[in-house]
Amino acid sequence: MVPTMVLVADDSRDSQRGKALRGLAEAVAERGEAPVVPAFGNTDEVNAALRGVHGPKVVVPAFVAGGDVDSAHMFSEVDLSRLEDACHTEPLGAVPSIVADLAGRLTDVGWSRHDGVVLAADGTTNAEERSIVTDVARMLSRRLDSPVQVGYLRTWAPSVSDAVRRLRRNGHDEVAVASWRLVDGPDFDLLDELDVTAITAPLWPSDLVVDTLLAQHRAAKMRLV
Repeated sequence: MVPTMVLVADDSRDSQRGKALRGLAEAVAERGEAPVVPAFGNTDEVNAALRGVHGPKVVVPAFVAGGDVDSAHMFSEVDLSRLEDACHTEPLGAVPSIVADLAGRLTDVGWSRHDGVVLAADGTTNAEERSIVTDVARMLSRRLDSPVQVGYLRTWAPSVSDAVRRLRRNGHDEVAVASWRLVDGPDFDLLDELDVTAITAPLWPSDLVVDTLLAQHRAAKMRLV
């Protein structure tokens, strides 16, 4: 029996974000590799959705580490220990293919070799997630052969604006922003207020995101055998 993939995220703050998450769940389900159940909402709603899934299940965060404060907080409160025949994966992180895709997105929106780059994350109080964001920035910097500063939209410093100013003080008049988030959200509009050269769109939609989530599911389901 193929375990059900249960995609989990908080979509309670924005209808556009909820629509994007449902589109992601549909895209994963269309691959036909596993049954897919979306569990989007607040903690109570997600817990109820999880209890409604019978049989083996793999709980998969539909967000990137450090890229969604609300979903990370909600996920930490989900009662995974009481789920029978279940395991979970970690949020998407410093995956080389995703970082390569992010580099390609920067080029597509007009980044050039002499421009500085800010990796714009949502923010987190979790040390492990901050470490993952730092790893993504280092990997992106190596791939671009250009300096990459981390900037946060919420709950942590430096802010995205601070990171832009730091790059400019270091001689980079042109700065592009690489958005480290899976889907659009209400805080993404804050990036439009920045005086920067270009801003990449969120990682989804992309076939690569679907591929990576399914790869996580395949790896995790072996733990249930």
